[in-house]
Amino acid sequence: MNFSRTVRMGAALAAVGLFATACGSDGDESASGDGPGAGVQVTPARANWNTGFFQAAIFSQLLEELDYEVADESDNELGPDIFYPALAQGEYDFWANGWFPIHEPDLDTDLPTGETVGDLVSPVGFEVESGALQGYLIDKKTAEEYGITTLSQIVEDPELSALFDTDGDGVADLQGCNEGWGCAENINTTIEINNWQDKLTHVQGEYSLLITDAIARYERGEPILYYTWTPNFTVAQLKPGEDVVWLGLGATIPEGQEGAASLEEGQCAADPCEMGFVPADIRVVANNEFMDANPAARALFEAVTIPPEDIFAQNLEMNEGADTQEDIEDQAAAWIDENREQVEEWLEEARSAAA
Repeated sequence: MNFSRTVRMGAALAAVGLFATACGSDGDESASGDGPGAGVQVTPARANWNTGFFQAAIFSQLLEELDYEVADESDNELGPDIFYPALAQGEYDFWANGWFPIHEPDLDTDLPTGETVGDLVSPVGFEVESGALQGYLIDKKTAEEYGITTLSQIVEDPELSALFDTDGDGVADLQGCNEGWGCAENINTTIEINNWQDKLTHVQGEYSLLITDAIARYERGEPILYYTWTPNFTVAQLKPGEDVVWLGLGATIPEGQEGAASLEEGQCAADPCEMGFVPADIRVVANNEFMDANPAARALFEAVTIPPEDIFAQNLEMNEGADTQEDIEDQAAAWIDENREQVEEWLEEARSAAA
């Protein structure tokens, strides 16, 4: 168990007079260490995008309240391409960072045993249901000046493409996302099925550095074209409808990504706003054997929901400097504390499932 995490969480609860209740001083099973997770070691992972660190910490801390001995998820930071096969082979027990349907192809990955990843692991629960958007944005000034509503317009018009050419090769540059992420595969598929290989460059690297560069260019008054998702701090720094606008795709959409996003007026340049990424669910994904052996953990995974606006608020706080692992654990502990009444219902469901 991460002792430092437990101490900090206790301190946060004590500050508001809830320490005795949370630690079970009234004689319940958590006080004696006889909860459903007693003696069970859990190895979580977390995604290598920092906007998912908060959710990962929340689930780890809730499992600890059920007396599971939970390893530090920050020691196991992975991309989906590495995580899913490792989860299927039992190297990890779960993560809280599944994005669906964008991660569906990861479940179809073949294993050396002849099985697929999806035979051995399962998405469970809906921590955020249909609340995660993904897509392409440009600065609002350029969109309005040139009447740009879709990514296809930029790609197919050399004059527009030149506006977003950051390296001088005559091709528009899209600030994209890390190799191994589901969004990277979807962007590359979009380029391939629309024959845009020579018309659009998917700039990849460390996302935080790419988006920092895009923000800096925006502040210099230059046109920008980039990918992002929500919940994410980027939509606080570059506000859709004010600073930037979402684009429609305006071209062939990858299979399974059809569907329009529902946004406030002015946030998307296209109507309907079909961005080439269907609104996503964020879900726990866990090893089936682990869940079969731990019905309390399964019930917890099924029950927990986290409002997107709470993730957004934490992401902004993290981006403003409160970004150490200790900060993230404290933010998770504070969220649990603020939602204690609901949390206790989830924990009781988990204990009942074990009984």
